[in-house]
Amino acid sequence: MERQGQQPQYLWVPGATTVGIVCPEGVILASEKRVSYGYLVVSKGGKKVFKITDHIGAACAGLVSDMQILVREVEAYANLYSLDVGRPISVRSAAKLMSNLLFTRRLAPLITQTIVGGIDEKGTSLYVLDILGSVIPDKYAVVGSGTQIAMGVLEEGYREDLTMEKSKHLVVRAVKSAISRDVMSGDGIDFLLMTKDETREESIKF
Repeated sequence: MERQGQQPQYLWVPGATTVGIVCPEGVILASEKRVSYGYLVVSKGGKKVFKITDHIGAACAGLVSDMQILVREVEAYANLYSLDVGRPISVRSAAKLMSNLLFTRRLAPLITQTIVGGIDEKGTSLYVLDILGSVIPDKYAVVGSGTQIAMGVLEEGYREDLTMEKSKHLVVRAVKSAISRDVMSGDGIDFLLMTKDETREESIKF
């Protein structure tokens, strides 16, 4: 029984709405900016979208520290691979590398769900990973506490022939829809936009 006057314990479950989508022109990864633990908003400017190589990125939902450690390790291994082999790592290989890192830590797992996407010589691709390293290819994906709401918008609006601009509008609609109902998501959106010609980061706040 809880003592009188004792503060209730926070439920330490981090929230997020993180989206990935593939179109013929490229890949879009996006996530909102709020970092929350239970009932506490820790930051309104958290970064959950990361560039791994010039044409591969990752977007995560979970503990920020675990995301940063995982992405840093994958980035280091990807750079070592390109130095050893003399060519950039493929998107599938980067996803499998991340999968191996997650699986080796399965007894003390990194609390993060991840979307890995990018462009290589085989074209555009997207993979979803859970905390134990399962690798699932897909055309679009959502992870985090706002998944159910954002996925409904993507299901309704996604087409394989969408342009990059229309895909970005769809992602914004999906994330905004989740933000409007999920208290653990909010405060803006970070994007990683990858095409054959360039990879650029964008951010909007609201």
